[in-house]
Amino acid sequence: MAKIKSYKELIKLNEKLKPILALREHYEDYTTKISDTKEILVCGGTGCHSSESDKIIENLKKHINNANISDKVKVSLTGCFGFCAKGPIVKIFPDNVFYVHVSPDDAGEIINEHIIKGNIIERLLFEEPTIRKKVTKHDEMSFYKKQMRIALRNCGLINPEDINEYIAADGYMALGKILTSMSQDEVIDIVKKSGLRGRGGAGFPTGKKWESTKIAVSNQKYVICNADEGDPGAFMDRSVLEGDPHSILEAMAINGYAIGSNKGYIYIRAEYPLAIHRLQIAINQAREVGVLGKNIFGTGFNFDIELKYGAGAFVCGEATALIHSIEGNRGEPRMKTISSSKKGLWQKPTCVNNVETYANIPAIINKGASWYSSIGTEKSKGTKVFALGGKINNIGLVEVPMGTTLREIVYEIGGGIPNGKEFKAVQTGGPSGGCIPPKFLDTPIDFDSLNAIGSMMGSGGMLVLDETDCMVNIAKFFLEFTVEESCGKCTPCRIGNKRLHEILTKLTEGKGTKQDLADLKELAQTIKDTSLCGLGKTAPNPVLSTMKYFMNEYEEHVNDKKCSSGSCQALLNYFITDKCIGCTKCSKLCPANAITGKVKEQHTINQEKCLKCGACLEGCKFDAIIKK
Repeated sequence: MAKIKSYKELIKLNEKLKPILALREHYEDYTTKISDTKEILVCGGTGCHSSESDKIIENLKKHINNANISDKVKVSLTGCFGFCAKGPIVKIFPDNVFYVHVSPDDAGEIINEHIIKGNIIERLLFEEPTIRKKVTKHDEMSFYKKQMRIALRNCGLINPEDINEYIAADGYMALGKILTSMSQDEVIDIVKKSGLRGRGGAGFPTGKKWESTKIAVSNQKYVICNADEGDPGAFMDRSVLEGDPHSILEAMAINGYAIGSNKGYIYIRAEYPLAIHRLQIAINQAREVGVLGKNIFGTGFNFDIELKYGAGAFVCGEATALIHSIEGNRGEPRMKTISSSKKGLWQKPTCVNNVETYANIPAIINKGASWYSSIGTEKSKGTKVFALGGKINNIGLVEVPMGTTLREIVYEIGGGIPNGKEFKAVQTGGPSGGCIPPKFLDTPIDFDSLNAIGSMMGSGGMLVLDETDCMVNIAKFFLEFTVEESCGKCTPCRIGNKRLHEILTKLTEGKGTKQDLADLKELAQTIKDTSLCGLGKTAPNPVLSTMKYFMNEYEEHVNDKKCSSGSCQALLNYFITDKCIGCTKCSKLCPANAITGKVKEQHTINQEKCLKCGACLEGCKFDAIIKK
């Protein structure tokens, strides 16, 4: 069969697709009216939204109306551009000019200078941190150059609250294609051949999961989208749901057809109000035009989706705990003696995939398994989205082909470490991941390579650490999170992680012993081996990986009672140098009266009285106080 390049060609082969062609033509009529206009795209993701991007849109429209150019300029809401630390972001088409840190007060200048006069506003352009050069277009920025957007393909390009814009980007074509020309087994075969693996952390082959649910015998089956994104600093799934909600609805319907299900649930954390709002709009629009509900495309296939809200429990990101929560029970995991594909929601066969996994499905169906499998590595196909944060110049959402190295992400896409500091480690996989030292910077990012060096892909958190970070303290930070989020069902996780945290606290307070180091390692391995679910099994990873690669820091905390990075307050000492001019400000700030000295003479700190609060260091205007 010849490759289908348009909806009209598809209609010739599949008359049942006429409804979607009508939608497509409606959008084309709509866009014809604005084809000669400039379009201003304003990021409407949570980060930019919290920085008044809605006010920017309002002000832009007001200035456009005042200038009587509403027939020549269109302002549109769009999803996350990914460059979150530089928001709010405004992009202008067809000029392709990318403005950062835009405020509502900049709206008038954008309209008067750029739109009317054609002048680029230099002060709003992004400046490359390594070369200190302003960049006009986003595709010229180092942050975007090595990215390849598949899951994020529509984020920052379409209005997530307008189904017509999704349709213009080939939306619902994949669903129409499979319903009118493919069997269930053919759909599953494409997903299997694509090599897509689950993006929620485990990396299980998606096609095999679908196949297992399809062959299960039952009068009812369910599809679940896991949108319970709980990792600290992770916002990949949230950005997809806010910027391209229809792609998830379409993928879930495709999944429903493939396994024989007519009902889907999106389990989303209630702390994502904007994502929930846009999902509900998308569901309503999809029902209205007939791509959700009964007799979709006149094929007799029925499928609908319902939202279920999580209460913020990290453990509910685990599939069985999530299922218990949807059922109205306590969100606790169960032993996986029988997979959810056989007995899941209400003991019926259930297929659970996370948001990013689903975001890839329409593109795979439209472009083919061979296209997708040509991207990435031998065992890890496609791309992966990461939330890049920490001690890095370019913080934001990054999507790269599998096999991209950590060095490329940190130094090329991320723009390196700020303030001239040295790279120390990168932590991948959220609180369940491991810390990777500099010697592994050239490691390709894929499931197997990260596992081999003691870390994991996880859902996609990536935290960059520099020389000022203490690895013992970092391990303690992540243990604080997992202790708080443990559901308490199994003893190794409930009690064991608390004991780990207690030992780490002793070390950071300078009270640790050599026996504590031995106990820490043994206990961490025991918890990893004996916990019930993925949260408990992976909770010790930050401890085990930091002990493996940064044991010298643990020994330093025990033997020398010292933290060379300066992060552990209890192990620090503050000193006043000869730069002191005797202004007495530090002595006035000290809550313990530990600083003495006469006016215009160098002061001293009594180390026994010092609380190590750092108030003196922060208050000194002459850089006369140091900590070490």
